[in-house]
This record gives sequence, structure tokens and C-alpha cells, in this order.
Amino acid sequence: MPLINESHPEEFILLGFADRPWLELPLFTSLLIMYPIAVMGNVTIILVSRLDSRLHSPMYFFLTNLSFLDMCYTTSIVPQMLFNLGSSKKTISYMGCAVQLYFFHIMGGTECLLLAIMSFDRYVAIRRPLHYTLIMNQRVCILLVSTVWLTGIIYAVSEATATLQLPLCGLNKLDHLVCEIPVLIKIACGEKGSNELTLSVVCIFMLAVPLCLILAFYASIGSAVFKIKSSKGRKKAFGTCSSHLIVVFLFYGPAISMYLQPPSSISRDQPKFMALFYGVVTPSLNPFIYTLRNKNVKGALRNLVRSIFSFK
Repeated sequence: MPLINESHPEEFILLGFADRPWLELPLFTSLLIMYPIAVMGNVTIILVSRLDSRLHSPMYFFLTNLSFLDMCYTTSIVPQMLFNLGSSKKTISYMGCAVQLYFFHIMGGTECLLLAIMSFDRYVAIRRPLHYTLIMNQRVCILLVSTVWLTGIIYAVSEATATLQLPLCGLNKLDHLVCEIPVLIKIACGEKGSNELTLSVVCIFMLAVPLCLILAFYASIGSAVFKIKSSKGRKKAFGTCSSHLIVVFLFYGPAISMYLQPPSSISRDQPKFMALFYGVVTPSLNPFIYTLRNKNVKGALRNLVRSIFSFK
């Protein structure tokens, strides 16, 4: 690796798939197709949830926040990926790397907690239907979302700042597509055991604890659903919960495999494929998962399209 006099280089070289250049064109094409789909899909969910009065409920309030997070999540990394894949100069400035690091982890950390809040909302709706509007009132929803955002920001700022302070001894090659905390810790020189331990402990609270809460909520929901005598009622309850469960497993699976192990033990290509999955694939699929499996959203979409054409 080339050495630079200063501890922190002026720019990083993102190696990506430099050893497999034949992958770059298909990946560039895929991202060029998926990124607009992800943005348009999430913008559509936000518009439909805001414009249709029938969707002015806590469930769709949280879904709007999830769509906004996914849109920002992909935007924080995909434009840089496209630029590097379509150019021979595969670099990012040190400041650009720092900004990407903060934004990417703010959105990721906030989404971890928001998915848990969404499962709590489903738990209250099914287990406490008579008290749902009282418990999940507007004030409580805003307080929950504000707490989630604040916690995500605190997590990202503290972890990213601690990582950026690690000495790099002039090493400026990242074997990755984006700037991520485990990858930066991996190339740091000197003592970094405390950073690895801190990252693992924090990620237990940001990933493992919310996931356990989600599974506990859905275990309780499942027992309640099976007690419903009407098959139509059971189908409706499973329909509203299954979309969220699919999103949970698509997001948490790759994130846990990436962050709940020491950076030094992460294999070479794992960060690249994981970043592509939870940073691009999952946000692109989320709007379709919620739209295709939700009659209310499909109905609101039809009404929106009909109103647009009737206006024209």
C-alpha cells in the first residue's frame, strides 16, 4: 500500500472489484436501474401516505419515515458507487469519506430502531385493538420517531468519530465500494482492539436487541392471530405483519453478518456484497413489498394515478 506522510490521507482509493473488472459493467448497469427505482418507489410511498386520508394512521406514519430513510440510505452511497464504477479514477476524498460515513450510519442505525418501533405498532394494533388509538396517538408516534432519530444520530456520530480518529499511517486503499466503519478499522494501524470491542458492544444494542424485541412482539402477535376464529381476520392480520417481517429479515440478516463480528475476521468480499444488499437491494425492494402485499396502499396508488390522469 502506498504510504503518505500524514496519518490521514487526502483521499482514499476504493478498490471495489478491481481484481474482477468484468463485474464492473454489469454492476454499474444494475445500480443505474435499481437506484431510480428505489428513489421513485420510496417517494411514491411517502406521497401516497401523505395525500390519502385513509392512510393517516400510525402504521403509515412509520412507513413514511422508513421510506425516507431508505431513500437517503441509498443516496448516501449509490452515486459514489456509480461514479467510481464508470470511471478509471476510483477515489473519494477524506472529507467525502467522512460525510458518507456519518450519513450512511445515521440512516442505518435509525432504521434498525425504526423497524422495532413498527413491530411494536403492529403488536399494539393486534393485541390491544380497543386501546390502539389511545396508546399510539399522534404525540406518542412523534416522540417515538424523534427518539429513534436522535439515538441513530448519537450512535453514528460517536462511532464514526472514534473510527476517523484512528491512525492510518498513510494507508489509503480500501478494499470496498464505500466508506464503512469495519473496513476503516481493518486498515488502521496501531492498537484498535478497543474500537472493535466498542463497535461490537454498540451493535449488540443497535442490532441484536431490536431484533430480539421484534421477534418477541411477533411471537406474541402469532399466538393472538391463531386465536382469531375468522379465517378472513387471520389472513388480514398475517397480511399486515408479513410485509414488515420480510423487510426485517432482508435488513437485519446482512447487517448482523457484517457488524456483529470483529472487523479483522471479515472476509475480503463480504463487506462489498453486504453493502450492496442492505444499502441498495433492500431499499429498492421495500416499496414493492409494502405495495404488493397491502390492499390499502394499492388502493391509494390507484386513486392517485386516477386523479393525476383526470387532472390532465
